[in-house]
Amino acid sequence: MAPYLLRRTAFLVVSLLLAMVVLFFLLRVLPGDPANALLSVNATPQQIAAAQEQVGSNRPLIEQFFSWFGSLLTLDLGESFITSLPVGPEIVSRLAVTVPLTLISFVVALVLALPIGFVAAWKADRWYGIAVSAFSQLGIAVPVFWVGILLVSVFSINLRWFPSGGFPRDDWADPAAALQSLALPIITIAIVMSASIARYVRSATLDVIGSDYLRNARALGSGFGTAMWRHGLRNGAVPVISILGIELATTFLGAVVVESVFTLPGLGSMLLRAIEQHDFQTIQGILFVSTFAVLIIGFAADVVQRLVDPRLRQSISGNR
Repeated sequence: MAPYLLRRTAFLVVSLLLAMVVLFFLLRVLPGDPANALLSVNATPQQIAAAQEQVGSNRPLIEQFFSWFGSLLTLDLGESFITSLPVGPEIVSRLAVTVPLTLISFVVALVLALPIGFVAAWKADRWYGIAVSAFSQLGIAVPVFWVGILLVSVFSINLRWFPSGGFPRDDWADPAAALQSLALPIITIAIVMSASIARYVRSATLDVIGSDYLRNARALGSGFGTAMWRHGLRNGAVPVISILGIELATTFLGAVVVESVFTLPGLGSMLLRAIEQHDFQTIQGILFVSTFAVLIIGFAADVVQRLVDPRLRQSISGNR
């Protein structure tokens, strides 16, 4: 396992470096100069030159990249072109909203998806098994922002059970108020994510139900529940775990979109504001942190998958 971890860590580092290169140069290829964020419409050539000097856009791209890379090594994401405030601390404060929203939504989606997917496979020949499968297909087709708008209309405007948006000024000082503000965003993400995860759970469960080892266990006297618990759970979990890593990353990215619908002070609103103001440094920092989070989630999913499946550990160690 140790050699695999070393190889996988090296792959993670290489992937992060490549992502940094692509991210930096793609942002610079887009039309417009970062210095434009500091200029008015009637700026003089002297003002343009001064603004370019201030943001460093008059330097060669390679020099700009290595300057940014050197700053990242010290965990410095630079300063906003607009506010002149450090980008890193601002992102950390915004993650206090985005991370809980992502994790709670993902847990709720799992709680919904696991029984839904299992029932859809176990009772695939019954009408309610077919109905559950149809529900999951419908959930995938519905845009997440549309679900959010619908929930706001029902539970905020009509029933007035939850706030339609915003977040407490004192953040998590009052957990009950914070969770109430996140309730509808969490439900929005969980509905869409659970529909997607349920499809994979159903597929994995169908494979287990039709497997020879489960039929043999039933033939030897084990009940369906016992056979599934002893033999089917681990085998069915292996393909699902890798999918869950992808879904968790998708949930994180989806949370950024949902934050805009519910006007939450997370990474989503920060990113939109930075795009509107052409604040390259802030955009760059947010995209880097998001990319890093997605790569870490993929790394963790791969490691957990090999811990769960002994066959993968044997193939890694060369015993097979």
